[in-house]
Amino acid sequence: MLTDDMTRLSDEILTMRKARGSLVNELQHGAKARKHTVTKLCAHMGRSRAMMAKRTKNERVAFLNNLKRSVAGQRRDMRNDLSGARNAWAGKRS
Repeated sequence: MLTDDMTRLSDEILTMRKARGSLVNELQHGAKARKHTVTKLCAHMGRSRAMMAKRTKNERVAFLNNLKRSVAGQRRDMRNDLSGARNAWAGKRS
């Protein structure tokens, strides 16, 4: 009777050790898979961030170039208007 209980207990201990070993292996495999997934995600986010930075820089440069052209045109128009006003006040014909 006692030997049967001891045998059963020993078998249960061995079964639990195997289960614990397989659980540890599954956890290690899962951790490696998550590490790989996170590495890929970080690389993707880095590429996306670099592309976004490049795109927004190009958009800012285009906006500033357009703004410079617009301001230059407005300054030219203002200069011409002032010149015309001076000439009109001086009695000169343009």
